[in-house]
Amino acid sequence: MGKYFVMNMVRSVVKCFLPFCLFTFLPLNADAQKFGFLSYDGALKAMPGYAIVQTNLDNLKAQYEAELKRAEDEFNVKYEQFLDGQRDFPPTILQKRQTELQELMEKNMAFREESRRLLAEAEDEAMAPLRLLLTTAIRQVGIERGLAFILNTDQNACPFINPTQGEDVTEAVLQICQ
Repeated sequence: MGKYFVMNMVRSVVKCFLPFCLFTFLPLNADAQKFGFLSYDGALKAMPGYAIVQTNLDNLKAQYEAELKRAEDEFNVKYEQFLDGQRDFPPTILQKRQTELQELMEKNMAFREESRRLLAEAEDEAMAPLRLLLTTAIRQVGIERGLAFILNTDQNACPFINPTQGEDVTEAVLQICQ
């Protein structure tokens, strides 16, 4: 048996028994293992400022959608005019109108993409103070209650939480956020 074979066997044994050893020698103090949990999205949506931020974002979105609709209607009118007159246009005017329509369509597509980016940016900017307040509240509750950590249960991240070891901290966090 070669030197490398023995070393690989030792590594395999260590890998198998290391987790066992770690869990065996961890303190069995229940307080050291206590943790909290909450739905971050649920808590965020329950905050007083959330409705105001959403209303402002909805208004901004409606403005962008109205402008997109106006640009789309403008394109449709010009396109219909082009279709109606294309048989009568000389080749140079036909080419010019086709180019104008193509440019208008590209501008509309660029505006749509830019509006999506700007809306996402506006949402991030508007939600930043609420997220900071929520994160600060979560941290404060965790420290005050001596919790090892606080889990985010969104998207079924934790389908089971033992109620003797975990504590729902939603109400405590929301009280701080008021």
